[in-house]
Amino acid sequence: MNLRKNDIVSLRIASMTSAGSGVGRTEDGIAVFVPMTAVGDVIEARILKTKKTYAFGKIERISEPSPSRIEPDCPCFSRCGGCVYRHIDYNCEKEIKYNRVKDAVERIGGFSDVLINPVVGNEKTDRYRNKAQLPAQMGESGVQLGFYASHSHRIIPCDDCLLQPESFARIMKITREFMNETGQTAYDEQTGKGKLRHLYIRYAEKTDELMICFVINGNGLKREDVLVARLRESFPNLKSVIFNSNREKTNVVLGSKNRTAYGSDYITDVLCGKRFKLSPLSFYQVNRDQAEKLYKIARNYAALGGDEVLLDLYCGTGTIGLSMADECRELIGVEIVEDAVLDARENASLNSVGNARFICGDASYAAEKLRAEGVSPDVVIIDPPRKGCGEGLVGTIAAMAPRRVVYVSCDPETLARDLRLFAGNNYSVKEITPVDLFSRTSHIENVALIEKL
Repeated sequence: MNLRKNDIVSLRIASMTSAGSGVGRTEDGIAVFVPMTAVGDVIEARILKTKKTYAFGKIERISEPSPSRIEPDCPCFSRCGGCVYRHIDYNCEKEIKYNRVKDAVERIGGFSDVLINPVVGNEKTDRYRNKAQLPAQMGESGVQLGFYASHSHRIIPCDDCLLQPESFARIMKITREFMNETGQTAYDEQTGKGKLRHLYIRYAEKTDELMICFVINGNGLKREDVLVARLRESFPNLKSVIFNSNREKTNVVLGSKNRTAYGSDYITDVLCGKRFKLSPLSFYQVNRDQAEKLYKIARNYAALGGDEVLLDLYCGTGTIGLSMADECRELIGVEIVEDAVLDARENASLNSVGNARFICGDASYAAEKLRAEGVSPDVVIIDPPRKGCGEGLVGTIAAMAPRRVVYVSCDPETLARDLRLFAGNNYSVKEITPVDLFSRTSHIENVALIEKL
């Protein structure tokens, strides 16, 4: 059967991709990827695009719904590029994410006997995010705020994202109304003109502190004092209003220059019993409650006894390492972003942690520096970006010969690749625990325990 665009085919959805699309096969065995489906669905799909051995389609009709299918509760679902699992029950979502981790570990990593624990579920599948970065565009009714459609920079307007606190929706409304009343425009990526690029909001759950940051193509907005006054009146917990200047033609959200228009340069939250300052540029997990569970697992895997040297690579603002600092002799954090290193040092001081120091540089530089000092880490924690570590960094870590490596990963596929590299450097992968920090999306965090042979 030669599939063509607009053909209608019958499919039974048998599995899910890592991005959250269902996979069914035609009678001839051609895989068809269909978003917004659930395992067990029997559908008629319209073919949108064909390749030699697979195709992409969309639901034309659901003949038999999967037992796990539920009614989506968000009007933006299927249009915005955020949630992919609002149409299935949460137990099924956790099963999909577990299978994704298992498939990556076995298929990419080549491991068939590594213990993969059940997914640590999220007690709040809605309203769990503490941060939003909302792009702005001009629409028929003026400035719009929302989320990019999948694989595009076309904004889907959203009045209230169910993953975010309800207060964020009110901030969006005030911002839209102010921009339209004052006749100011949103940034246009094609022309480079227009003022408002992003609305960036952070909320510290434990301290109830709110930060609102406006990313501007320029230095500020006209009559911004009026905007600040409206926000202060509406949000008694508002601690910080910041204008971030980003004049570059780039997809990077934040520029390097911040100006505090009201309150403090930062807000403070509490995580694992430690206080952390959060500026617009600070990395902080978007799901605080699940991050505590994640860091507790990492702490258990580290199994510190009080006399170890703990090396925290990709330490960011120091959250993971500082949460364990009271169980080791010395904490050494390494981060290539200078502002993050400064934040980490401040956070150590804020928590009266006297056994920590932070190095600005990459892992190889840190390894050479520590080797020159005669320091060898007993335990290494790594929390790299989505691209993972790669062969060079794994080799650097192995050369330092720590007894244990605790690997925190936001991408099962690159984690599996790196675990295979560790296995080739005389390390054994003992255990993996997936933690769901991003319910209703396709993402899943993992913590892996790696020990030297």
